[in-house]
Amino acid sequence: MTTFKEIRGQLIRSVSSDPANPQVGEIWYNNTIGVLKGYKNIGAAWISSGNLPIAKIGPGGAGTQTAGLIFSGQTPSTPAYTSSTEEYDGSIWTAGGNMNTARSGLNGAGTQTAGLGFGGYVPPAPGNKNSTEEYDGSVWTTGGNLGTARYNGSRAGTQTAGLFAGGATYPTPLTRNSTEEYDGSAWTAGGNLNTARRDLNGDGTQTAAVTFGGRLVASLTSAQNATEEYDGSAWTAGGNLTTARFQLGGTGSQTAAIAFGGKVTGGNNSVLSELYNGTSWTSGPTMAFAQAVMGSGGTQTANFSAGGASDTSPLISNTQEYTDPSFGAQKITTS
Repeated sequence: MTTFKEIRGQLIRSVSSDPANPQVGEIWYNNTIGVLKGYKNIGAAWISSGNLPIAKIGPGGAGTQTAGLIFSGQTPSTPAYTSSTEEYDGSIWTAGGNMNTARSGLNGAGTQTAGLGFGGYVPPAPGNKNSTEEYDGSVWTTGGNLGTARYNGSRAGTQTAGLFAGGATYPTPLTRNSTEEYDGSAWTAGGNLNTARRDLNGDGTQTAAVTFGGRLVASLTSAQNATEEYDGSAWTAGGNLTTARFQLGGTGSQTAAIAFGGKVTGGNNSVLSELYNGTSWTSGPTMAFAQAVMGSGGTQTANFSAGGASDTSPLISNTQEYTDPSFGAQKITTS
């Protein structure tokens, strides 16, 4: 008698971890997390992925699409500001070690096993935070304090060579142009941004960073399209974003960045993404859903966006990923 195995081939493999180099069309069952997975090309696109264990807005983000970090943020729970950390494997989020200081509006840099979280805001007023914490993959430890306590700035770099630019302090000034550089133990002043902004984003390295978007004041009418590039000492103007926005996500490098989501003038959430080549921005694929005030990590061609706000809710746990298959196939969860 002909069997299903003879018709269809071998049974699906049950493995304890995902294959290191899967082939397009390959399917396997990850018995550690109880998920059936497959590998396929989907075209350059955004897709929905596994939800965070808890909805949070304004978290820090770091790492890569297959080894990401989200930490702290504001939640609907009591207390409203969480110290929780979540680690991402490209499909699901699992609990990591808690931060020492719960906050929102902080920034992140580095990797899942060598992360950096800095700045932020926690009521009561003034609530600005200068604390820095370093993550080793399981535990957060205290690092050197920022020179200026602030939140909602732009990040770049690594745990031992970090960068923080712009941001806000409450109650004044509501926007800042200052830059600080981290060497693994202490922050020192760097060159000022040309345009003081808050709610901007960026990425890159300490000596080759890019920052983009933001707003001038805490209003819905001052969205910015400015891009600036940093060489380790000074910021210079780059090509403007096609669509001005603030509270956006962003990852990549100075010559290969991606900006996505955020809020446009008037406060509506955006589904737009744009790609930067070091000179100018071009339109990228539309996001799976509008998202702002999220945490993000990865590169221009493989990244994630988690938490924040959407058009349907002011506080979400949703995750979405962008992948350009020109740089590799996309791993997907099939059940």
